[in-house]
Amino acid sequence: MKRLAIMAVVLLALAGLAVLGGLFWWNSSLEQFARTPYGSPEEKTVEIPSGAGMKQVARLFAGAGVVGDETRFYWLARRLGIDRRIKAGEYGFSGPIAPEKVLEQIAQGRVKLYSCTIPEGLRADEVAPLLEQCGFGKASELLALARDADFAKKAGLKADSLEGYLYPDTYSFPKNPKAGQVLLKMVSRYNEEYRKADALRQKGIGLDPHETATLASIIEKETGDPQERPRISCVFHNRLKKKMKLETDPTVIYAKILRYGSFDGNIKRDDLEYFHPYNTYRVKGLPPGPIASAGAAALQAALDPIECDDLFFVACGGGTHKFCPDYTCHQRWVDICQRGRK
Repeated sequence: MKRLAIMAVVLLALAGLAVLGGLFWWNSSLEQFARTPYGSPEEKTVEIPSGAGMKQVARLFAGAGVVGDETRFYWLARRLGIDRRIKAGEYGFSGPIAPEKVLEQIAQGRVKLYSCTIPEGLRADEVAPLLEQCGFGKASELLALARDADFAKKAGLKADSLEGYLYPDTYSFPKNPKAGQVLLKMVSRYNEEYRKADALRQKGIGLDPHETATLASIIEKETGDPQERPRISCVFHNRLKKKMKLETDPTVIYAKILRYGSFDGNIKRDDLEYFHPYNTYRVKGLPPGPIASAGAAALQAALDPIECDDLFFVACGGGTHKFCPDYTCHQRWVDICQRGRK
């Protein structure tokens, strides 16, 4: 009897050791699994549905080739407490990556981002299709919101639309962002750049924020040369001080687009003579609002022009302009640059 008791104790001890050994092996195996990078070099995309449990997530990630063992991935998440912190969304993984890093990414909600670059000098109706191409919403919905006075107010603007406030930059969003979210981010970026330009505002420049956006948009459309923008700004400020009409072609083009829905590439005498709030050949001062979205250089130029006596400029090839303080000088350069006379 005593011998049986001893054997039972020994067997229990051996069983206990086996269990402890198994637990030790499992923990060691799990730790090695957690730290060992896995996966092929190409990018793998996995979308975690809203409300998905850890078992479903483990199955999705193993199926996509992000992790090599569905079971270990599940239990690793349980061990780290990440099974209760899963965030839905689309995730991207490139190259071999350790499972613990995968879990860290989904726990932090670092979803895959899509980027879209918007160039300087575009109107809202030109920006909207570019955003749609990037998957950032439908152009029709984006444009409708951009032209909605209530939405402009929601964005914090003292304007009837977002024209001129859709700042040109590169934007990154998760898959399928809401149109309003995208536009508000663009306005926010505009405000950031406006504050930087305003900090450099020249003494005596009294433009309010909306007037600044308007003048900057005209400067943006007049030249693509950053070095010329402060001088073009000087010309416009000088004309405004003298209460002269700005007589800038980009505003005529914008007026024509508002009238006909498009621009045929030609400015005719009738276009210059047609009375329209945006036709600065007929209306003194700035037009009612921006004609495009200006970049940082044009915004800064609007508030910090160089000092000059110029009142005129004319395009003279190669994207450059000739500047003049009087009409006689200006007419001479018009003959040279536009008519080929010397």
